[in-house]
Amino acid sequence: METAGSDPKRPGNPLWLLAEITYKCPLHCVFCYNPTDYTSYGPELNTDEWLKVLREGRELGCTQLGFSGGEPLMRDDLEVLIAEARKLGYYTNLITSGVGLTEKRIAAFKEGGLDHIQLSFQDSTREMNDWLSSTKTFELKKRVAELIQKYDYPMVFNCVLHRHNIDHTQQILEMAEQLGAEYVELANTQYYAWAFENRDQLLPSRDQLQRAEEVTNRFRERVGDKMKVYFVVPDYHSTRPKACMNGWGSLFITVTSDGVVLPCHEARMLPGLTFPNAREHDLKWIWYDSPGFNAYRGDAWMQEPCRTCPEKEKDFGGCRCQAYMLTGDARNADPVCDLSPHHHLITEAVEKADRPTLPPNVKPIVFRDDRNSRLLSAKKTDTTPVT
Repeated sequence: METAGSDPKRPGNPLWLLAEITYKCPLHCVFCYNPTDYTSYGPELNTDEWLKVLREGRELGCTQLGFSGGEPLMRDDLEVLIAEARKLGYYTNLITSGVGLTEKRIAAFKEGGLDHIQLSFQDSTREMNDWLSSTKTFELKKRVAELIQKYDYPMVFNCVLHRHNIDHTQQILEMAEQLGAEYVELANTQYYAWAFENRDQLLPSRDQLQRAEEVTNRFRERVGDKMKVYFVVPDYHSTRPKACMNGWGSLFITVTSDGVVLPCHEARMLPGLTFPNAREHDLKWIWYDSPGFNAYRGDAWMQEPCRTCPEKEKDFGGCRCQAYMLTGDARNADPVCDLSPHHHLITEAVEKADRPTLPPNVKPIVFRDDRNSRLLSAKKTDTTPVT
């Protein structure tokens, strides 16, 4: 295992392995972070191939393992993967919508050694929850929350916030409290994949965001240490970019359903980069030596204003995928930064969101489904940046 700092030109080992074991999902969420062109991907890794990935991840130094998707419960070998992960010594987290989590399965997960379950809701009301996911799942999710507590898991509650539900922040927090949540993540939408397609429909106004933060702070004061509440601010309402993935190829490694290995789950979109497949290469070579993982490490790739910016050690130039999506060049400064010459692309989007009503030319919401995925996959043959 490598350690950070043993070689200033060589990264330390990753700590977090995200296993996107399937892109199949019974939900059709309008803000889904999974790729819009997932139907064009190759066949999923089989059980033995995933077990190989898990072993190589531990040998590489990963200690935390997230089972994600799509909906990971769509895989009928999830129990096998969880049990092997425990034997290998991972701390494991199941990131789920709850659809497919029966008592039989959660009992098997407990026996197999699963450490943590994160359950997502779309809203505090059945009507909005079911509309945003284009499914009737609200009551099911509440039953799953009861199962999670019955099997003595910490209740970890997640809700993605956006224009259509952010005004319900108080009710969402109260519902989380009623469900016995110990940890609550109010994750304001980050605009990638399906969320980027629906950005104009989803981006909240400044006033909405401010009210939601005030509500969250008052709730924190009331509940004290009984609940941990995290409020993730959307990039578009910031003037400095986030340190995306804590730096490219620094701590996180993602293995997609078809085996392609990425430094973040959106990196596959970037032109000019080829990312290896876990079927053909071991994770150690991929992490340390593959061209894709080394493309944006360090600062040699940076252009101005990032190259001479004193904050580059904090934010690493921001997000490469966001820079590409908005400007057409992944080497540019993340437009979220107000020092970027492309920052106007962010401010214009926020100004549109601040209007009392959306302009009539804003396109309808695109729900995630196979048909829309195929249409968007065909659209990606045009690499013109969307502004």
